[in-house]
Amino acid sequence: MKPTQTTITRRQFLTATTAAAGLALPQWLSAAGETGCCIEWGVCTSLKKAAVLKAAGFQFVEENVSSVLVPKAGDEEFEKKLAEIKAAPLPIRSCTGFLPGDLKVVGPEVPMDALMKHAETVFRRAQKAGIGRIVFGSGGSRRIPEGFDAAKAKEQFTGYCRRIAPLAQAHKVIVVIESLNKAECNFINRVSEALDIVDAVNHPGVQVHVDIYHMMREGEGPESILKAGAKVKHCHIAEKAKRTAPGVDGDDFRAYFKALKAIGYRGGLSIEGKWKDDQLPKAISVLNEQLKSA
Repeated sequence: MKPTQTTITRRQFLTATTAAAGLALPQWLSAAGETGCCIEWGVCTSLKKAAVLKAAGFQFVEENVSSVLVPKAGDEEFEKKLAEIKAAPLPIRSCTGFLPGDLKVVGPEVPMDALMKHAETVFRRAQKAGIGRIVFGSGGSRRIPEGFDAAKAKEQFTGYCRRIAPLAQAHKVIVVIESLNKAECNFINRVSEALDIVDAVNHPGVQVHVDIYHMMREGEGPESILKAGAKVKHCHIAEKAKRTAPGVDGDDFRAYFKALKAIGYRGGLSIEGKWKDDQLPKAISVLNEQLKSA
């Protein structure tokens, strides 16, 4: 008589093994189901808020490059920041604000030596701090000056990304290009446009960022997430009207979550917008419920 063959899913296996070890199944795995989509929830804020985020159920903080990696400061000041990062109750997984507004990456004068020095400092310090994602929004830096050729600006931006991609990879960092709605910047306003640049760069060190708030403001649907696929390496979210936390106005993000599930997204998704401490527990509850039901 042949033995009965039992097949279990990956989630069932993980559930059983974590239970046997006396561990709780992570919220992001519970919400993701069996799709292969595993999301960690974060919030873009100061590291000082880490305890508040942890109490609400979030898993990481998303800080700002200038605040924690202090690229304009010497190594001694950074080491003080590093000690604060290591002592915090939650890790920093990612940072926004890659380039300051006064360091122009497009336009008639592009200080490439300064741009490369900045990138090297940011990536080296990010690696020491365990920060794996650097969000390349930087609307002030990449805004195309009035009268400047848009095609030339795209060429400049793409060229810089080609130069920093291997440097990022060497420091175990991924730079993710963020599309910004037209009210904030006049260049790279859609995920599909960020993907065009990532495809041109063609290097794992530079990938795609998905900001659902900006997508909704631009009327960009989840099909752009499907097209970007495995190149999506980080995400942001906020409600459309006032950039509030999920659960304030009641926005439905399920179509975008369904697309993230379809591509098997595994990574961070941070609230970036306006919120109050007492709104965070509801926000994460809404995110978990909508991801689960998408």
